[in-house]
Amino acid sequence: MRDFIVPPEGLIAPPEVPQPNIFPIEWRCETPKLAEIYERAKLEGFNPATINWNELSPEAWSDDEKVAIMYWWALLSNFDSSGPPVFARAMIRAFETHEEDPVRKCFFSITRDETNHEETCQRVIQRLVPAGPQGFTPKSELQTIALNHIGWLYHNGGRYWSGFNRAVNKYPLAILFTSFMMGEVASSTLFHGMSRATTHPVFREIFSRIGRDEARHLQICINLLEKQWPGLTDADRSFVTKQLRAGFVFLSMVLWEPPNQFWDLPPNFLHNHRELLRVAREAGLGVLTFDQQADNWKLAIARVRKLVERWGIEFPAIPELDIEGVDVGDISAEDIIPVF
Repeated sequence: MRDFIVPPEGLIAPPEVPQPNIFPIEWRCETPKLAEIYERAKLEGFNPATINWNELSPEAWSDDEKVAIMYWWALLSNFDSSGPPVFARAMIRAFETHEEDPVRKCFFSITRDETNHEETCQRVIQRLVPAGPQGFTPKSELQTIALNHIGWLYHNGGRYWSGFNRAVNKYPLAILFTSFMMGEVASSTLFHGMSRATTHPVFREIFSRIGRDEARHLQICINLLEKQWPGLTDADRSFVTKQLRAGFVFLSMVLWEPPNQFWDLPPNFLHNHRELLRVAREAGLGVLTFDQQADNWKLAIARVRKLVERWGIEFPAIPELDIEGVDVGDISAEDIIPVF
């Protein structure tokens, strides 16, 4: 026999939970495709510990070659090490704003993938240069320059993180993740190209696995944005146009070369950066050439442009690649809020 007590005036309604808040908990599913991608992510994600790291023998390269290869992985870590906190913050935001369940879970899957990518950078760097990326003692001009440049990369990464923190709760996800789409389109093809170009089996496996992750992230991004873009205002669309340019400016450091905006770099940085990448390329890492990376960006931009213009979003000019579009002016540290 049940023995509940119900007051004569009825049950007292609980107070409304002040928003934004992760409560009340709910599991709506409005985009089944995102739920399918999340299920696939469970199977496709890789564990960096299972890679045969014994095959990555430090003795295969000279000290300068090892540091040059390490430099590229430190360059990648400037982006991949920010991925876990960026997407963890985005996942929390998605809970607080009560996005549908598959959106929250997809952000979790990207956070996990980015943690794997960061761990991969860590393992390569510390296997080739045990105290790397910044704790080793340079023994040549190349090594001294590499160490100096890594410090400048992380300085600029810190500027990005400060800007992202200011913006993450200010703009809708459709704005924050537009530039993420730019990076995912370019990086998914870039890593597959590097997997074909490298001469080392460990690097080939890493690039193939990361490329597969990035392609899946792109699918998540497109499904999320196509759901949210129809509700954008004209002001939102204008801001998205600027963020597309900001995404190109920021991500070109790893996907091509840094434009003359945002990046705070010393004289001769770009010349020495090119030389370090040349040494890494000739050592078999698989770094694409200047022209190959430019072609990769052009292909990615054409794909993104086709997507955004369907929703009435103008594309920015990319004069570095002779691509015409809207002039959005200079890109400053305050403008760089891309998610990647």
